[in-house]
Amino acid sequence: MDYYELLGVSKQASQDEIKKAFHKLAHKHHPDKGGDEKKFKEINEAYQVLSDTQKRQQYDQFGRTFDGMGGGNGGQGFNGQGFDFNWAWGNGRQNQDGVEFDFEDVGSIFEDFLGFGGARKSNKKDIKKGKDIQVDIELSLEEVLKSTYKKFSLHKFVVCHRCAGNGAEPNTKIKECFSCRGTGQVQQVKKTMFGSYTTVGICPSCQGEGTSPEKPCNVCKGEGRVKEQDEIEITIPAGVDSNQTLKVEGKGEAGKKGGKPGNLYVRIFIKENSSFVRKGDDLFSQAEITFSQAVLGDEIEILLLDKTKILLQVPEGTESGKVLRVSGKGIPHYAGFGKGNLYVELKIKTPKKLSKEQRKALENLKNEGL
Repeated sequence: MDYYELLGVSKQASQDEIKKAFHKLAHKHHPDKGGDEKKFKEINEAYQVLSDTQKRQQYDQFGRTFDGMGGGNGGQGFNGQGFDFNWAWGNGRQNQDGVEFDFEDVGSIFEDFLGFGGARKSNKKDIKKGKDIQVDIELSLEEVLKSTYKKFSLHKFVVCHRCAGNGAEPNTKIKECFSCRGTGQVQQVKKTMFGSYTTVGICPSCQGEGTSPEKPCNVCKGEGRVKEQDEIEITIPAGVDSNQTLKVEGKGEAGKKGGKPGNLYVRIFIKENSSFVRKGDDLFSQAEITFSQAVLGDEIEILLLDKTKILLQVPEGTESGKVLRVSGKGIPHYAGFGKGNLYVELKIKTPKKLSKEQRKALENLKNEGL
C-alpha cells in the first residue's frame, strides 16, 4: 500500500501534517491499547520514510523498491519494518542511531497532539500566592442570634517584617534573573525518535519569580515571609448554621516575595441546646401546662433563647401536644432581614402527688364526667 494512503495524507502534506497523522493512527492501532499489530507496523514503516526528507524524496521517485529503512545496521529496536514499539516499551531509554530515546517524552508528544496536554507554562501569581487555611469554630445557639466577634491565634506564614516581603536585605537591589531573563520560564530541547521538540518549564534559578535579590534577607532567607503566631479577629454574621463555611479574604498564609496571600475559611459548628432545637431558621421548644390551664385556657410565661420572657396565650380546650407559633422569635435570616419563628409544643403536666383538697376536687369533676 502507498505510504501516503497508509497515513491518510496527500503527497503534498507538510512534515507537521505527517507527524500529526502518524501520532493519531499510532495511538489508535498500538497493540498495547488493543490495536492491530500488523497495521501498527505498517503505519510506523510509512512514518519512518515520510518523516525523513531524503527518504521521502527517494520514495517519491522510486516507490517502495528502495531500501527505505536505511540498510542493514539492524539497530536494536528496529525489526526491518520500522521502529519496534514493543521493544521500546520494555527498554525505556536507549540510543537509536545516535538519538536518545525517552519514552516519557513520547508520552508528552502524544498528549500534545492528541489533546491530552500542552505546553505547561509557569504562572508567577500561582507560584507566589500563599496557601489557604481552614479553621473550625464552635458557637452556642445563643451566639447565632447576633453578629459575633471571634479572636484566635494561628501559626502561619506572615510577611517578613525586615524586608517587607520582597525577600531582599534593606537597601539592596532586586535584579532580573540571569537564567530566564525575567520571564520565570526556561526552554528545554529534548530529542526523541520523532525528532527534537521544546518544552517550557519553571526556571530553576529563580523558581519562576523572574527576579532574585542581590542579597537575600537575613531573616526570611529571601522568601519574603516567615512563620509565626498571628492574631486574627473576624466577625461572624448572625444566622450562621452548622457546616456553613465563611470566606475571609487575605487572611490565609502570606505569599512569597509579596505575592497575594491565601484566604481563611472558617467552618461553623453550632453546639446543641438543652431547651431549643433549631430547624433552618425556626426554633422548637416545649412548655408544660396544668390540666386546668389546658381546659380553661390561660396566659403562661415562656423563656426565649435570648433569656427574655414573653406571655403566651393558651386557648381553652388545649390538648397535650398542641403546637403554638410565635412569629419572629426564631433565628435571624443569614445575610437577610427578619427572623424565623418559634414553635412551642404544650405538654399537660400530670401531678404525682395531690393534696386532699385537689383530690376531692378532681373526684367531683370525675363524677361530673370530666
